Amino acid sequence: MRKFTIYPAIDLMNGNVIRLKQGDPSQKTVYSSEPEQIAKKWLDVGAKWLHIVNLDGAFEDEDDKNIKAIKRILQQTKDNPINIQLGGGLRSLEMIKQTLDLGIHRVILGTIAVEKLDMVEIAIKEFGSEKIIIGIDARDGMVRTHGWTVEPSLGVIPFSLTLKQMGVQTIIYTDISRDGVGGGVNLNSSVELAQKSGLDVIASGGIYSNQDVFAVKTAGLSGVIIGRALYEQSIDPEIVFSLQE
Repeated sequence: MRKFTIYPAIDLMNGNVIRLKQGDPSQKTVYSSEPEQIAKKWLDVGAKWLHIVNLDGAFEDEDDKNIKAIKRILQQTKDNPINIQLGGGLRSLEMIKQTLDLGIHRVILGTIAVEKLDMVEIAIKEFGSEKIIIGIDARDGMVRTHGWTVEPSLGVIPFSLTLKQMGVQTIIYTDISRDGVGGGVNLNSSVELAQKSGLDVIASGGIYSNQDVFAVKTAGLSGVIIGRALYEQSIDPEIVFSLQE
C-alpha cells in the first residue's frame, strides 16, 4: 500500500483562488482574493501539502499577481512549513529552477512534458526525480495539453511508460470530464494507469464526498487532489485529512 496524501488545491487566476469547470476559463468560480489565508486554513485542518496551479501561466498570461500570491503563501506558512507542489506555465529549465528556488518543494510539468520530452529527462537529472512530477490531463484515455484545449494524439498509457523509462516516479492524473463537476474520480482508469505504468498516481478531478476520498485510498493510489469539494464543504476536511499516512 502506497503512502496516501491529500492535496488541497489552490488554483490561482489574477491573484485569486478560483475553480474552473472542466478547465474552461469561462466557467469560473472565485472563492477568495486572499490565497495565503486559504493556505493557512488547509494547514490548520491537517494538510501536509498544497497543490497550487498558476492558471494564468497555464493560459500563457504573463501577469505576475499569482507569483506574488505564491510568495505570500510561503511567507504565511514559514513558521509552520508545508510542502508545496506547483504547476502552470513552467516551460524551461530556468523557470523550473526559479520556482524551486522560491521554496517550492516540487514542480508539475504538463504541456512541456509532451512537447519537449528531452527537457523532462534533463530536469530529472539536474534537480532530482523527487522534484519533478508530471501532470497528465486526459479525456477518453487521450492526453490533452495547453490548458486542456489541444489533443496531441497521445495515449495516456504509452506516455506514462515513456515517462517511467526517463526516471519519473510520480504523476498527477486528471480526468477532464470529471474535473470541477463532483461526479467522482474515474477510479478504474486511475488504478489501471498505476498498475500498467508502475508510477505513483495522484488522482485528480471529480472528488465530491468523503466516500470518494475513501475509495481512492482503498484503491491503493498515492494521493488525491481536492478542490471544489473543500471550498463548497461537500466533504469534512477533518475526516479526510485524518486518512493521510
